[in-house]
Amino acid sequence: MAALVDVSIAGRSYQVACREGEEENLRAAAKLVDGKSREALAGLGTLSETRQFLFAALLLADQLIDKDPDDPAVSVSPSLPAGPDPAVVNRAVSLADRLESIADALEREAPNP
Repeated sequence: MAALVDVSIAGRSYQVACREGEEENLRAAAKLVDGKSREALAGLGTLSETRQFLFAALLLADQLIDKDPDDPAVSVSPSLPAGPDPAVVNRAVSLADRLESIADALEREAPNP
């Protein structure tokens, strides 16, 4: 059975489904994404929502790669494989490219105030 969790990322609210019992993990993950999203916005200025999420994901991935032992916010589980699955990486890149394309098209079509 699925549970619905309200999360806030970069000042926007989202309702996300997860498995029963995983609500706190989802909230913790959303808090990490929110922090990195705000960090991206502070460092890069105005960003579209898609770009903000993209940079947040890249900042989190960079943190995982560096495996900073002094940062308790991100830890790598010992059960994770040694490296990323190339098929998953390729799919994620493909999805990110598609999201960028959609966001760009929507921004071009938006009426100018």
